[in-house]
Amino acid sequence: MTPWLLLDTAHIPGQHGAASALRLYQRGEEFSIKAGNSELMNSRVHGSEDALAELGCGRIAGRARPRVLVGGLGMGYTLAAALRQLGDDAEVMVAELVPAVVAWNRGALAHLAGQPLRDARVTVREQDVGEVMRAASQGFDAILLDVDNGPEGLTRKANDWLYGLEGLDAAYAALRPGGVLAVWSAGSEPVFTQRLYKLGFTVEEVRVRAHAGKHGARHTIWLAGRPA
Repeated sequence: MTPWLLLDTAHIPGQHGAASALRLYQRGEEFSIKAGNSELMNSRVHGSEDALAELGCGRIAGRARPRVLVGGLGMGYTLAAALRQLGDDAEVMVAELVPAVVAWNRGALAHLAGQPLRDARVTVREQDVGEVMRAASQGFDAILLDVDNGPEGLTRKANDWLYGLEGLDAAYAALRPGGVLAVWSAGSEPVFTQRLYKLGFTVEEVRVRAHAGKHGARHTIWLAGRPA
């Protein structure tokens, strides 16, 4: 079997210990991003990342000049799927905390999702998505959140804030009336669902295949709506 080749290592801001770095690997045509001993994403398995954008953007279909925030760039699959769902008048902002991930998506990973960062509708902020949300009162029609491993984070303790009541309240305030917060997670989390209800969101929890159209693992996507 072809061995994995380490292409690059990047420090996660504000993180310390074994999982304080992201590592980008390649094996043939396959790419993987890991933190510690955990694989965060793989280029062969992105069906649920696509579904995050398809479901989230589907909730705002027909809106004129929609503004969408993508929290977490990953390998670019969610961004690319969002762009396919949106019209030419859309604006899509990507908030990515780790600058190297943006560089990887402009370099070694660019071809995987069709180079979505080159799309004229896209702007990139190399900062915490929480900071972007706090500065954008009713600024977005949809927020697509794929940070860490979901509510049970693996890579960054500060992500606990993002999925807690304060972070979700910031997301609610950043949405326009009738907007939607779509959240990706590796698994279900009933406590997280209750937090969404507590803040006034309407909530739908959807299970999707990690590998679109095939058997295997399922991931969870919450569709949390801010009432119109």
